[in-house]
Amino acid sequence: MNTSQQRRQELYDKIRQSSKQEYILSEMKRLGFWTEKNIDFQKVESYLKEERELSSQLQKLFREKKTVENPEEFIAQKHLERKKASKEKQKETKLKREQARQLKAEKWQKTKAEDIIYLGKNYSHQLNHKESDKARLQKFNLPVFDNAKDLADAIKISVGLLRFLAYSRKYSKTSHYKRFKIAKKTGGFRLISAPMPRLKQAQHYILEHLLNKVAVHPKANGCVKKKSIVSNAKLHLDKDVVINQDLKNFFPTITYKRVKGVFKSLGYSEQISVILALLCTEPKIMDVDVLGENYYAQIGERFLPQGSPCSPAITNILCRKLDYRLDGLAKHYGFEYSRYVDDITFSGTKNEYEHITSILKYSKKIVSEENFILHPDKLRIMKKKQKQEVTGIVVNKKLNIDRKTLKRFRALLFQIEKDGIEGKSWNGGSNVLAQIDGFSNFVYQVDKEKGQRLKDRVKKILESYGYKEQHKAKYVTSIPKSQAKQSFFGKILSFFKRKN
Repeated sequence: MNTSQQRRQELYDKIRQSSKQEYILSEMKRLGFWTEKNIDFQKVESYLKEERELSSQLQKLFREKKTVENPEEFIAQKHLERKKASKEKQKETKLKREQARQLKAEKWQKTKAEDIIYLGKNYSHQLNHKESDKARLQKFNLPVFDNAKDLADAIKISVGLLRFLAYSRKYSKTSHYKRFKIAKKTGGFRLISAPMPRLKQAQHYILEHLLNKVAVHPKANGCVKKKSIVSNAKLHLDKDVVINQDLKNFFPTITYKRVKGVFKSLGYSEQISVILALLCTEPKIMDVDVLGENYYAQIGERFLPQGSPCSPAITNILCRKLDYRLDGLAKHYGFEYSRYVDDITFSGTKNEYEHITSILKYSKKIVSEENFILHPDKLRIMKKKQKQEVTGIVVNKKLNIDRKTLKRFRALLFQIEKDGIEGKSWNGGSNVLAQIDGFSNFVYQVDKEKGQRLKDRVKKILESYGYKEQHKAKYVTSIPKSQAKQSFFGKILSFFKRKN
C-alpha cells in the first residue's frame, strides 16, 4: 500500500469514528480557515456530537426495522443471542459447581481425617451425638474423648484406620480376626477368634486404659488382675457341699447392644460408645465364594468374641449386678459364692443343706432376669464324700489336681520320653507339644511343687524337639475346660500376641 492509499484509509477511519461534518470542521480548524474569533467552536462541536448520536440511533432503528420486516432473520438473531447467553450461563454454572465440588471435597477430606460419621447400616444414626458425661468419666478415672480423633490419637492410630477397624460390612474380603477351634472336654469344639495385630492394638488400649480401671465385684475371678482359677477355687475349699452351674452360650449372649450399653454406662457419648462396641464385637462369619473370590459374610447380630482381650473384662463389668445379686443370695442362706467367667459356684456347710433347693431356684430366677441362661446339663451338686471340683481344681481338703488326670499325664510323658511324640496326644488335641506345655503350667499354678517337677520334664522334651515359644501359636490345643479357660485367656492369647 502506497502513501496516498494510507492517507485515504486514515481519512476513512477518522470519518467512521465521527461524523463527516465533525471531520470537516476539525480539518478547517487545523488548516486555519476558521478561528475561535470567527465561530464558537464549542457550540458547534456540541451540536455535531448530538447530531452524531442521533444519526447512530437512527441507523440502529433502520437496522431493527429491517430485521422486523424479515422474521426469519429476526428469529435467527434472537436464537444466536439466546445461545450466546446460555453458553455464558452454562460456563458460569459449571464454574460455580466446580468450586462447590472442590469445597465439598476439601470439607469431606477434612472430616474423614478428623471424624467418623458412618460405620455401616444400623450403626451410624447416632454418630453425631458427641456429648459425654464427663463427671461420670471422672468418677471412674477414665479418659475423655470429645470425638473420634481424640480416641484415634489415644490409641496412636489414624482416624482412617480406626474407621476401617470399626466399620461393619455385610460382605468383606478382609477379616480382623483369625479363627480356630479348640476341643472341649465334653465333646465338640470351642471357636476362638483371635484379633489381628491392628485390631489387637486397639483392643489392648481399651482393656488397659478403660476396662481395667472399672471396679468389678470382689467375687469375680476370671481375667481379673491378681486373681485366677486358684483364687476362685480357694473360696470353696473344704466345704460340705459345692454347687457348680454354667452360663449357656455366655459370650454369644452378650450382644453389640449390651456392649455398647457398658460403655454408655461409663459416661461415653453415643459416638464413642458405638465405635468402642464395634471394636470389641464381631458377627458370626460365613465364608462365601463368589466367582472365584472369597468373601466373609456377616450373619446375625454382633457379639463378644472368645479370643479378644477385652471380652472377659466387659463380661465382668456387665455381670456386676448379677454378681451382687447372686452373692447376696448366697449370704442370705449362709453360702459362699464366686464366678469365673461363665462358671458359677456356691458352697456351704451341712447346716445349709436344707437351703440347696432355694439356692438353685432363686439363682435360676436371678440369672434369667439378668438376661442369661443356666445350662441345664451342667449342674453339679458335690458333697463331702465326693470329689469336689471348682474350675478343674479339687477342693475337698486342699487345692489339688485330679489324681487320675495326673497319673495319665505322667504316663504320657513317660511314653514320649521312651518312644517319641508320634501318635501321642493329650485329650484328643492336634499337637502334643503345645498341650503338655500348657497342662504342666496349669498344674504349676495349683501346686508349685508338683508343677515344677512336671515342667522340668516337659522342658527337656520340648528342647529335644526344638520347640520354641513362638511356635505355640501354630497349634490347636485340646485341654480340660478349666485349663482351656486359663489357656484361652492367658496362654493361647499370649501365644498369638507373640506371633503377631
